[in-house]
Amino acid sequence: MSDDNILETRALTKEFKGFVAVNKVDLKVRRGSIHALIGPNGAGKTTCFNLLTKFLTPTSGTITFDGIDITAESSAHIARRGVIRSFQISSVFPHLTVLENVRVALQRELHNSFHFWKSDRTLDGLNARAMALLREVDLAQFAALTAVELSYGRKRALEIATTLAMNPKLMLLDEPTQGMGLEDVDRIRQLIKKVAADRTVLMVEHNMSVVASIADTITVLQRGATLAEGPYEQVSKNPAVIEAYMGSAQTELVGAH
Repeated sequence: MSDDNILETRALTKEFKGFVAVNKVDLKVRRGSIHALIGPNGAGKTTCFNLLTKFLTPTSGTITFDGIDITAESSAHIARRGVIRSFQISSVFPHLTVLENVRVALQRELHNSFHFWKSDRTLDGLNARAMALLREVDLAQFAALTAVELSYGRKRALEIATTLAMNPKLMLLDEPTQGMGLEDVDRIRQLIKKVAADRTVLMVEHNMSVVASIADTITVLQRGATLAEGPYEQVSKNPAVIEAYMGSAQTELVGAH
C-alpha cells in the first residue's frame, strides 16, 4: 500500500446468496483528498460503505487502512482507528442543545459516554472544545438552541460536528446533501470542503454539482463493479459512464459544472 493512500481495497467482494452486490472493487483513497463514490441506484455504493465500516463482512478481498489490514476487524475497532462514518456517532438528540450534542460526542471520545449521572459541572471542561467544533461548522451562534429548532441543513452540519468530535482520520459521509434545498446544499458543500482541508473524506453523493465542485477523485460503480475512476472532468466525459446514467441523470452528470 502506498503511503499516499490512507485507504485501499483489493478485489473487495460481497455476495448475498449468489447475488454479487460488490464485485472485486479496487479502491484507493489518497490521503488528504475528497474522494466521491457515485453510481446509479443499485450500483453497490452503500454496500461498499458498509463493508469499509464493517457493518458487513466481505465475502472476499482485503481492506487496508493506514498501512494496516483491517479486513477482519470489528466496526468499533475500526472507528477507534479513526475511520468514522457520520451516522455511527452523529445521531442528533433533538431535545438536547446544539452544544450538548457535541459534548456527548466528545464524551464518547473520552470513553465516559455513559456517565450521564455526573453533574453538568464535571462536563464543563468539554465546553471549550465543543464550541471550537461548532465554530468550525459555523454553528457557534446556535449553541444554546435545541437541535430540533435547527433547519435540516444545519442539523446535518451538527452531525458533521459530532463526527469531527471523534477526531477522524477518514470521514465517510453517506449522501450528506440528500433531501436539501439549494441553500442548504451550498452550505454543506462549503462545509465539507472546509473540514476536508486537513482530513480525508470519502463520500457517497447523488448531487453531481456537489461532486463536480469539491471531489478530487471520483469512483463510479455500476452493478457492484468499478466502471471508471479519475477527476470529474475525465469521468464525466467517459462514454460508459454517460450510458450508465442515461436520461435526466446523464444530463445532470455532464452538466454539473
